[in-house]
Amino acid sequence: MLRSKLLSVCLLFVAGFFVSAQTPRPIMKLINEPFMKGASLSLRIEEVKSGKVVYSYNPYLQLVPASVMKVVTTATALELLGSDYHYQTSLEYDGVIKDGILIGNLYIKGGGDPSLGSSFIKGTNNFITEWIEAIKNTGIKKIEGAIISDERVFDNEGVSVKWLREDLGNYYAAGSYGVSVFDNRYTLTLRSGSVGSQPEIQRCSPDMPSIRFHNDLHVIDQFTDSAYIIGSPFDYERSLIGAVPACNSSYLLKGDIPDPPFYLAFYLDKRLKKEGIKIQLPPSSFRLEKASGRWKESERHILITTDSPSLGTIVSVANHVSHNLYADAMLKTLGLQYKSSDYALNSFERGIREVKNCWQSRGISAASLWMYDGCGLAPTDKVSTKFMTSLLVYMAKTSTESKSFIASLPLAGEEGSVRSFLGGTNLQGKARFKSGSMSRVRNFAGYIMKNGKTYAVSVFVNNYSCTTKQMTNAIGDLLVQLFPN
Repeated sequence: MLRSKLLSVCLLFVAGFFVSAQTPRPIMKLINEPFMKGASLSLRIEEVKSGKVVYSYNPYLQLVPASVMKVVTTATALELLGSDYHYQTSLEYDGVIKDGILIGNLYIKGGGDPSLGSSFIKGTNNFITEWIEAIKNTGIKKIEGAIISDERVFDNEGVSVKWLREDLGNYYAAGSYGVSVFDNRYTLTLRSGSVGSQPEIQRCSPDMPSIRFHNDLHVIDQFTDSAYIIGSPFDYERSLIGAVPACNSSYLLKGDIPDPPFYLAFYLDKRLKKEGIKIQLPPSSFRLEKASGRWKESERHILITTDSPSLGTIVSVANHVSHNLYADAMLKTLGLQYKSSDYALNSFERGIREVKNCWQSRGISAASLWMYDGCGLAPTDKVSTKFMTSLLVYMAKTSTESKSFIASLPLAGEEGSVRSFLGGTNLQGKARFKSGSMSRVRNFAGYIMKNGKTYAVSVFVNNYSCTTKQMTNAIGDLLVQLFPN
């Protein structure tokens, strides 16, 4: 009996030793850290050219990707649309122009461009001047109708139903619509004061006269980034909650534009009136016109068409600064290619199906890919490092958009959202990563270029109990140990 028990113990010991022996020491070191108790770690590293799996740990776990989901969205957009794809937004009119009077409406026909007027791409703010010039060139001095945004290319479900309430209203949770402008965000300038006081709202840029701000902020005696704007799409009530530091100077707080299609119509209306052009009816949008029963189809004439920057540029910005609006707009644009008679699908869902079909058709199983948006803001999003690494290998090895995609990922230790990641290590400037972060989620996916070889790398950690900075450093240390000099 004793002999049997001893044999069992020995077998368990040997089995345990075997498992540990198969797991590299740096990985074992990380998973044994106190802050990893109850956490999930998934890692997959493949050498691109040979397809050899270099390291793998829990590669089939389906974990929350956060903004690493943008890797999936941007790769699919480049693969299916190409880096030379351009969005188009047209200024159109119906009716007739007679004696300087437009007897009809002026329409902003949206094509889903998320970069119109964006602060992240130089030159995209020129559109409004060009539109005004095009209107003046027709001789129009009065519009007997209205300026109406036609945003029908996407539906009106601007934000995913899976997003958290605490995110809605903030700039990073801006909805994606058929007509977007100024990154669908505004900036409040607050004047901070003494501890215990309430900061004063000084101005809003661009001007948002329709929004009613409920200021519940307070000033505290320490630096903090805990101020938020809370509100829902199409709702002009916004609550300012949390705290700002007692800096006795300006403090900036960014929020989302509640109804971007209507806002652009309002903005153009205001600018045209400033130029002396009279407009009889108030600005509107397809959503508002349809809801009121006023929408009518009519023959239109194009005044001017504004092309977006190339998709390659938009993808690069999306991955470098982790632009949620750009990613969601790309996902919905992919959905325009989805062929189905199921009209119950919304713009998000059509895009998601097109993404899955894309990778299934390229021999990469999408069974572990659970998308509810294109940007990764939904905490219900799930993906495995196995899927992510397979996608990365394909994009580097097979895709005709390989160069554009790899270049869209920022250099670790030097650029974008990974500027401080791997800085000062032997991997600085030799790795390109997209990072992802939300509460107790820290992930990285991209490439490491070492000794003439390229490695596809995915590292996901969920439910750790340390700070984000500590977890970032721990992942960085892990990669440095796995790729020594």
